[in-house]
Formats: sequence, structure tokens, C-alpha cells
Amino acid sequence: MEKILSSCTEMFLSLGFKSVTMDDIASKLGVSKKTLYASFPNKEALVSACVFRFFGYVTSEIKNIITAARNPIVELYEIKLFMMRQIKNEKISPQYQLKKYYPQIFKELQEKQLDFMVASVSKSLKEGVELGLFRPNLNIPFIARLYFNGMMGIKDQRLFPAEQFQHRQLMTDYLEYHLRAICTDKGITIFNTIENHTYA
Repeated sequence: MEKILSSCTEMFLSLGFKSVTMDDIASKLGVSKKTLYASFPNKEALVSACVFRFFGYVTSEIKNIITAARNPIVELYEIKLFMMRQIKNEKISPQYQLKKYYPQIFKELQEKQLDFMVASVSKSLKEGVELGLFRPNLNIPFIARLYFNGMMGIKDQRLFPAEQFQHRQLMTDYLEYHLRAICTDKGITIFNTIENHTYA
């Protein structure tokens, strides 16, 4: 089961949810479609299993980054680098395809993403304020939701078509936009140090 989900997740992220067929998956795994359907009654069930397995992996890794980071600015930067490593194909937007072809799975995923990100970003913002890195007058619930909305927005190919925008660059630009809006002078100094790749 784990081998199936691992291989399928890789294919979906690289080629897109629409492009990959059950025939493709069976061929890749070297099994019959009958064997595949014994574990998953249809493609949607397989997509769902892959999506939430990957979500679990991503959230677990982000929690580890948060635990290890020396401050909230480094934390956001390290999370950005981690998420950039998960991009398999600049021209494929898995989240956009998921919304278009599997709207129910997308809706459930987005609810989980919202809960996780608002909680983790709110905690990070509060810590940043306490450390004097973020402005003391931040409306934390508002900023946390705004950050989530922006992160989802840069994945929308209607707004940022792959032919015109590279997703890696969008992530970099959005993080800078976010931090420069909320950082104190002390926070900006740390951010500039990170951007110049001189932090140790």
C-alpha cells in the first residue's frame, strides 16, 4: 500500500491529477489494474489517499522546521525552501487541478490547510512580536488568514499562469512582501541577512 501511494503521489505531483490514468499507475507499478482496484475502488479514492498522505508528510516536516528554527523569520524562510523542494514541475499546479477535477477532495484539503496554517502562523506571529521582530500592533488573526489566502492565491493559475510566473519566484516574492509588511527594523535586519545567505 505504501509503495502504491508513494509512487502515485510522485506521478500526480509531476504530471498532474488529470493526466495520470489508472493504466499509467498500473504500468508504473508493474501490477494489473485488478490489483490496483482491489486496494482503491476508483481513481478518486486513490487521489484522496495520496493527497492526505502528502498533507500529513508536509505538516509533519513543517512542525519539525518550526521546532528547530531559531526565530520566526528563519522559520518562514526554511519552510519556503522546504516547499520549493516539493515542486516537481513548474508548469503543473496540483492544487489548481485538484480544485478543478476533484472539488470535494480540494475542499476538505483546504479546510485542513486553513486550520493548520492559521494555528501555526498565529503562533509564529505572536512569537515574533514578543521577540521584537514583528510590529507590536499586528492583528494576528487577520494577518494569519491573510497569509494563508495569499499562499493559496499564488497557486491559482488563473491569477498567475505558469507561462508568465515561476512558482518558486512567486513564493520568494510573496514571503518578502509578507515580512516587509510586518517586520520591525530589527526583523528587517534579520531578513536581509537571510536573503544575503549570510546567516549561520
